[in-house]
Amino acid sequence: MKNIKGIAVGLLAAAMQYAPSLLAGETVVYAVAGQEYEGYYEPAEDSKGMVLIIHDWDGLTDYEVKRAEMLSDLGYSVFAADLYGKGVRPTETKDKIARSGELYKDREKMRSLMRGALAAASESGADVADAVAIGYCFGGTAILELARAGEPLKGFASFHGGLTTPEGQTYQETQAPVMVYHGSADTAVSMADFAALAEQLESHGVTHEMTTYSGAPHAFSVFGSSRYQEKADKESWASFTRFLDETLAP
Repeated sequence: MKNIKGIAVGLLAAAMQYAPSLLAGETVVYAVAGQEYEGYYEPAEDSKGMVLIIHDWDGLTDYEVKRAEMLSDLGYSVFAADLYGKGVRPTETKDKIARSGELYKDREKMRSLMRGALAAASESGADVADAVAIGYCFGGTAILELARAGEPLKGFASFHGGLTTPEGQTYQETQAPVMVYHGSADTAVSMADFAALAEQLESHGVTHEMTTYSGAPHAFSVFGSSRYQEKADKESWASFTRFLDETLAP
């Protein structure tokens, strides 16, 4: 889904391990259930709060690192999680489907990996008690999973993510506002899914804001891709950063 430009995060980690990277952040190797994962931590001086980023189906790449930099420049500390494992950054579509599909089938594992990333962020110095979680595509789906799990964060934001709720799950335990940014030209995630989610959030009293962007396809925020739509990207980003300013402690 993404065109990877520059040095891949995995290569940075292999070359530098725990040292600061050329991108002014640092790779963080951490363990969940005995397996090693490799996240990326971008601190901010006098941090206004923390943002957890969950990657798309190709794993943690330069795209999430760039978003981390953008948020750090705004004064937020950022931890980009790894849900696949150290060195696992699939490039072939079949491998992306297999990796993401494994977690779609095992939602408990998906939840534990995101909680493991939050623990790693805390150990890295981030204040996870004052945090918002965001995700892109596959990551946007994962973020909603974390919201349904009742994770005590300050907010959740899904950018062009899957919006359906697995059978047997609800938003009854969701403790914070949910933001959803969706392209109305998305052929992978329907407007019917969008409407159904709105009804579910409303029925459980979950504060939410859901926005659609005309002409925006799936993955509309991915820089450099054929799907990129600048207007939708900039407007959704502006909305999200306003949400951060309103939600996280000054």
